[in-house]
Amino acid sequence: MNNKKRSLFKNLEALTSILLIFSTLLALIINNSSYEIFYDNFFFNTYIVEDFNVHSFVNDFLMSIFFLLAGLEIKEEVLYGSLSSFKKASFPIIASLGGVIMPAIIYTYFNLDSKYMIGVCIPISTDIAFSLGIYFLFSKYLQPSLKMFLLSLAVVDDLISMILIGTVYSSSLNLFYLSLALLILTFLYISNKFYKIESITFYLMMGLLLWYFVHLSGIHSTLSGILLAFVIPTKPYKKRFSPSYYIQRNFRSINNLIIMPLFAFANTGINISSNLNLTNFPSVFLGIYLGLLVGKPLGIMIFTFLSNLLKITKKPSDLNWTSIFLSSIVCSIGFTMSIFISEIAFANSEELMAVARICILLTSFTSMIISSLFIKTFKELHII
Repeated sequence: MNNKKRSLFKNLEALTSILLIFSTLLALIINNSSYEIFYDNFFFNTYIVEDFNVHSFVNDFLMSIFFLLAGLEIKEEVLYGSLSSFKKASFPIIASLGGVIMPAIIYTYFNLDSKYMIGVCIPISTDIAFSLGIYFLFSKYLQPSLKMFLLSLAVVDDLISMILIGTVYSSSLNLFYLSLALLILTFLYISNKFYKIESITFYLMMGLLLWYFVHLSGIHSTLSGILLAFVIPTKPYKKRFSPSYYIQRNFRSINNLIIMPLFAFANTGINISSNLNLTNFPSVFLGIYLGLLVGKPLGIMIFTFLSNLLKITKKPSDLNWTSIFLSSIVCSIGFTMSIFISEIAFANSEELMAVARICILLTSFTSMIISSLFIKTFKELHII
């Protein structure tokens, strides 16, 4: 990546973080003012088609684009990048597993044998945009190799979250539509591998059809974005660049500057001054809050340290333990994926959904503050 592209990527990630914060604050302000009714009417009472309102359009359709880009990024990392060999992938994979398992254990501790266990996947995710935004904000203080470790960890984290969304949170299956979706997927695979089709329009139009059948099958429709990513060529056949490259280039700005802020705006509209009482669901609040804020860093540090000590994997020589500790704190910013999962997990309870979202917001902002303070303090002490 040349300096110009690196600078653009850095600026885009930083701007995305700012827009996510702005969108969240705007949604909170509107929903705690006299304009709340306009917000609700637009997102929940405005229908694009029957039973498919603007909120569903954002969460089920636009977020499929988010998952498509995330899927393409994961695929390229697995094929050619930091996850392309066991030596490269083992350390961030172990770190990610710790960052998933420990928050799940903490959430389970507070909610075992309760009806709230369905929310166990909420505190396991890392927000790539915010985590990279924090990195770029303090990049002059941090090791350059930390960015790739952080990205690899977050990518594996997202992959685990995507798998869980497609399995844990899918409703009863409609085998007819699922068969049609698999048929489309097989057709796309053959088009890529045997006919070497490189048309972006072809893959996107077939992707729309795939999304429609997945949506009707009972599997969460955003999974179609990941499935589509698996069958899109990542190497060029005749053109200069691959379809994967062109899709990421053309949609990255749309995703980072429109889709993600719009998702944040559509899903963080909480009326704090209403009858919402966090003490009604202490186990959910503590499970999410401590799962993200304590479980994430603790799991990453324990798993990486023990795996390195037992020689299961080896810490990269260009990373020190201080940098890994800092990245573990940054990874406790769940935000986008955590909010997304809470919307699915607690879809039948507005109050539970609101509690989960408030907790995620509090945790994310706390993590950003703690991360910034640690980085600045370590810099002053010449530890990094």
